[in-house]
Amino acid sequence: MGADFVPILVMVNYFLFFSKYCFAIDNITSSQNLSREQTLISQGKTFELGFFSPNNSADHKYVGVWYKGISPQTVVWVANRENPLKATDSQASFEIGDDGNLRLVDGNQSLLWSTNVHVQSNTSVATLSDKGNLVLYNDGALTGALWRSFDNLSDTLLSGSAVGFNVKTGKTYVLTSWKSNSDPSVGNFTVEVSSQFKPVQVFIRINGSSPHWRSGPWARSTFIGIPEMDDSYQSPFGISDDADQGTTYFTFNSVSGSSMTQMLISSDGILKYMSKEEDSDWNVSWTSQKRSCDIYGICGPFGVCKASEYPICRCLKGFVPKSKEEWNKGTWTQGCGRGTDLICEKNTSSPSSTGGKKDGFQKVGNLKLPDLYEYLESADDLDACQTWCLDNCTCRAYAYVKGIGCLIWLQGLVDIQEFTDEGEDLFLRLAREELAGGQNNKKIIVSLATVSSVVTLVALLIGLHRWRAKQKRNIEDTMEKPFVQTRGDVISSTPFTTKQDPSELPMFDFNRILVATDYFSTGNKLGQGGFGPVYKVVLCFKIKLTHFEELKDANVKGLTNMGSNLQGKLQDGTEIAVKRLSSSSGQGMEELKNEMILISKLQHRNLVKLLGCCIEKEERLLIYEFMLHKSLDNFIFDSRRRAQLSWTTRFNIINGVARGLVYLHRDSCLRVIHRDLKVSNILLDENMNPKISDFGLARIFEGTLDVANTRRVVGTLGYMSPEYAMGGIFSEKSDVFSFGVLLLEIVSGRKNTSFLYQDQHPSLIAYAWHQWSEGRELEMVDKELEDSYSSSEAMRCIHVGLLCVQDHVTDRLTMPDVIVMISKETDRPQPKQPLFIFQGLSGNEIQPQNDSNSVNEATTSIIEGR
Repeated sequence: MGADFVPILVMVNYFLFFSKYCFAIDNITSSQNLSREQTLISQGKTFELGFFSPNNSADHKYVGVWYKGISPQTVVWVANRENPLKATDSQASFEIGDDGNLRLVDGNQSLLWSTNVHVQSNTSVATLSDKGNLVLYNDGALTGALWRSFDNLSDTLLSGSAVGFNVKTGKTYVLTSWKSNSDPSVGNFTVEVSSQFKPVQVFIRINGSSPHWRSGPWARSTFIGIPEMDDSYQSPFGISDDADQGTTYFTFNSVSGSSMTQMLISSDGILKYMSKEEDSDWNVSWTSQKRSCDIYGICGPFGVCKASEYPICRCLKGFVPKSKEEWNKGTWTQGCGRGTDLICEKNTSSPSSTGGKKDGFQKVGNLKLPDLYEYLESADDLDACQTWCLDNCTCRAYAYVKGIGCLIWLQGLVDIQEFTDEGEDLFLRLAREELAGGQNNKKIIVSLATVSSVVTLVALLIGLHRWRAKQKRNIEDTMEKPFVQTRGDVISSTPFTTKQDPSELPMFDFNRILVATDYFSTGNKLGQGGFGPVYKVVLCFKIKLTHFEELKDANVKGLTNMGSNLQGKLQDGTEIAVKRLSSSSGQGMEELKNEMILISKLQHRNLVKLLGCCIEKEERLLIYEFMLHKSLDNFIFDSRRRAQLSWTTRFNIINGVARGLVYLHRDSCLRVIHRDLKVSNILLDENMNPKISDFGLARIFEGTLDVANTRRVVGTLGYMSPEYAMGGIFSEKSDVFSFGVLLLEIVSGRKNTSFLYQDQHPSLIAYAWHQWSEGRELEMVDKELEDSYSSSEAMRCIHVGLLCVQDHVTDRLTMPDVIVMISKETDRPQPKQPLFIFQGLSGNEIQPQNDSNSVNEATTSIIEGR
């Protein structure tokens, strides 16, 4: 028996020694605390409370509540958000103190957190419910709740908890976001129910004050600002209003019946409704911000946002932008002002002084109604609502909403959104002249003016046609004459260009270009592109004729097939770059004409400017404005020059390229797909401002066409989207993919192609995804920047870059969304892991085969940056 007893005794001692580390406890009392190695589990084993480290961080420990048995750990409440515990402190304790409060103390018995309520004795008990509510009771009988975690929320709302306010006690119940995914301290965003106006709305606020998003007013069963909600929608949301108690709460309940449901305010300000079934991941059923228009007041007062259009903002009828300059830049927050003064606001002593005219109301449909409304209880139908508003000049608009009644607006109309086929009707007060019926006289006057204008225009067109015909004959005569005229032994200063057509590009004399470029001197070569090399032009106007003839004979034939880009100056001092077509480039007259036509019709500060062209026998030349700093790849991929690109400069380049693409895709007279966006096609002027160049491969989209297919896949591997590289399908989203690659390259200073990091990541895209998914995205920022960059801007850029390089077209952003998401903290969807990666490449460019019948065939040639 002695031999049998020893193992049993050892086992008993083992369990006694480790029991406090391995066993969960039922509740916390004055005699039973919670140590770091223990957890408190709810009776139904749904929730668990204990010590944890966010994202397995090795730095700090917190006390919190999470779903039991779910991986990864899903924390729903944190006690010591602002006072983390040192990870090395093994003596910390979550306990009932001498004053009866639940508290957290470290190994030195220093207080880190407490419930801080009045307790009669230390016989209080803390327990965790199956709803995730940590409750401090007065005694072991679990009567008299003294404190609840549901009344002291973190970033998560569980079924049974609520956000709201009590007007009698003045207490508010809000959600506050974490600072980041690995830092539970109080972040920038709060979720609250507004008590300023009734019916109530739910707001997301920045730093507790500025609105970031709002739900729209509650109409008994729905929030009318959330288009997904209607009378047939089984909404999990609800408003509980108790006038006797003075409380108003926003709550939610599980629709699916799952016990694992929650609402979470993320660290970037997005409210999410999430549910989870057994053996499945969390499913996000609803988010507060799906569109740019969901951002509060993005279009300013009296501005309307419509996500399906670009620009997304426009002024309400009868209003005009307060700052046209800012509005055209895409900065709409100043909003709009009234274009015509209201009659009721003018100083008129009697109706006769206005001829009996009155203002009226214009119906605007399918809206998320503006903020800052007032509820008019006395108006019980639409007519009564209209009458009251018409009789009160301060009434700017009204609406009659089912489930609410009459709403009126006495001040600026802010945060208006137009939906496709949902929303409410708003009746907007307008001056009589702005109403449809008040335009008849105007129309008559306009019609007479139009007829007169048409007659004048026809006469001008006839005269212009005759002038063009004469100019064409003059040009033909000039082309038959020698290019060079002499005055003694010096070339005369005849005009450098001749106009072929006033509506088309200037035609440059070939011999003048020869002189200005020092006869395509190879010593002045700027770089090499798919079209041909680029050379530096040396100004050389005063040269002896004999010297000119010798160089002409020696160079023209020898350089015909080289292809070149050159820099130089026109006679008026304008610096130029000359791109010369190479016969071996794989591109011909089609690409040349394509670039000429496109760039001549496109004018934007972030597009390179085409000054003219020259077509002479086998010579095909394009003349551009000269860019002092050449192309971006001369800096970003040069270890010696990369330090010259500060973060401010890089961020400006990113924004400039994005604005240029928005212009190409949406704002120009043509819808243009570039198809070859890369760092070597981004040129930098003297102030390091970016300009998109090389439109030889660009294509125009006409009408409602959004997607096209080509048999000739052209472009540069590493920048080409999956659907284009493999199927020849291209669209705006093809350029978005290329922009995403370019953005990641600018931030990191690394090439997407020929990228290998610790033998793990075959491309920059793969590396960026890995770093982002690990929460270490800032580690990929160019080391040359050290600590001189904006971490928030860099994180936004990396996040947006990953959203641009998504495999599926529908998952990528549009360029207008890119600009909004890069420029400010706003809703950004979570990217998916990109799987489409070209490996083992080194900046190869795909060029078209000469065989026009080939399908998606391509050859590759190594390309140097211009």
